[in-house]
Amino acid sequence: MKVHLMFPDRDFNLEAKPLANEVDLVQDLEMEALFAAMAAGDEFLGKVAQRAIPDGLSNSRKIVLWRQAVLQDCLANEETIRLLYGMTLEAAQIRKGMFLPFISSHPNIMLSDGRRLLEGLHGVLCNLSAFAKQNLSLFRSEGLRNLCEMLIADLSPGYLEEMNQHLATLHFRFGLLFSARLGWGNEGVDFVPRYFAPERWAWLKELLGNAPPHYRFSLDPRDESGARELSELQDAVLVDMAQITASASSHVEAFFTMLRTELAFYIGCLNLRHQLVSRNTPICIPEMITEGCSLRFEDLRDASLTLTLTGNVIGNDLDALETPLIMITGANQGGKSTFLRSIGLAQMMMQAGMFVTARAFAADLRDGVFTHYRRREDKGLNSGKFDEELRRMNQIVGQIGHAPLFLFNESFAATNEREGAEVARQIITALAEAGGRVVFVTHMYALAEAFDGKGPIPVFFLLAERTEDGRRSFRILPGKPQDTSFGRDLYRQIFHDVAV
Repeated sequence: MKVHLMFPDRDFNLEAKPLANEVDLVQDLEMEALFAAMAAGDEFLGKVAQRAIPDGLSNSRKIVLWRQAVLQDCLANEETIRLLYGMTLEAAQIRKGMFLPFISSHPNIMLSDGRRLLEGLHGVLCNLSAFAKQNLSLFRSEGLRNLCEMLIADLSPGYLEEMNQHLATLHFRFGLLFSARLGWGNEGVDFVPRYFAPERWAWLKELLGNAPPHYRFSLDPRDESGARELSELQDAVLVDMAQITASASSHVEAFFTMLRTELAFYIGCLNLRHQLVSRNTPICIPEMITEGCSLRFEDLRDASLTLTLTGNVIGNDLDALETPLIMITGANQGGKSTFLRSIGLAQMMMQAGMFVTARAFAADLRDGVFTHYRRREDKGLNSGKFDEELRRMNQIVGQIGHAPLFLFNESFAATNEREGAEVARQIITALAEAGGRVVFVTHMYALAEAFDGKGPIPVFFLLAERTEDGRRSFRILPGKPQDTSFGRDLYRQIFHDVAV
């Protein structure tokens, strides 16, 4: 049985290798707040979110659409999906409740453990079958409909009854009957278990002396050698049966584990939606642009900031058609870094198959998201900040694919402006010409001026809004770069009446 709620043709791998730049992504985009909101206190949900969102950067359009359809079903039928997830938790508790200290290779123990697990899961399978029949008509997505149709077909009443009968037989309430033949050296070979149930009223016939003759033997309690021989004989009979039972129990258990894992992603999305809605944050299912290098959105907000800030988070609009370079300049502490982070988070959430925190969002798929943010001074004094920035940039270049997204925040400003601007200009040009989209926040006027109507790369300029009295609106609007970042405004805020 296959779940296939995350991918149309394969299982989700919770133990996949992390991205090479995953630590930087989580740190720079402040994704921990997003993971925590999806987890809602559940460690397993958080683990799934931490793997699913970064891994989404490798998803194709088909996979994203598959997940979006399943997610929309989950959003429309939250109570039903949580009920289904609860069944997977019940199955997990059955395994935990068995208190098995180890997995034994002894046939008798293997058979007993496998039978007990299947008996415990049988009731959950019955509930799962009933769930699928009852709720198939609710779902519109191919993923959830395929799952329900598979459960209905594979867990039919006849199958479940037959499974119950086999499990009852494995208790061997009337003893273990088998056939065999003598092999070389009179050793028993070709052991075949046989179904055995005593004739009805056989005990009464035996009591009245009407039963046909049969033969028995018994072992002396002190006959250790005989007991060992009998145990070995029983193991020879049970070995194939034990392996089949263990394999069947492992298969059913693995199905419930995968169902829990893939549903956990959508349960996390439901948890996140509750958090966002309670903060009056807009959400939407994003649109994927199939051609060109375009990005447009309406009222996009920083998801991480929304989850951690008590006040209202300002949203922003953008319509950058066929523009591989977006350059953001303007006032200090005007919301540029927050805007940059909101783009990165929205791109990753979209490619993971999630909703995004905007009224509308559309972008083309990228095969990687890379951040290049300022870092603190090297405490070991092994290199200067500018050297460290170049070294990090060199590592990023070794990881990029054909269509990455680059988010630069005040990069290459650790040296003088002329040198930093020239280095940044050459790097931006190379990345954009190679198929990347670059979003660059900078205070270097020389860098912004170098792209202002010059060169072969289309650029979209944005400016952090500042009112005439120096206040920040935290809105990022289209605007040409200015040769000041209004540091005096901040000076006045800190020192008040001191003349500048």
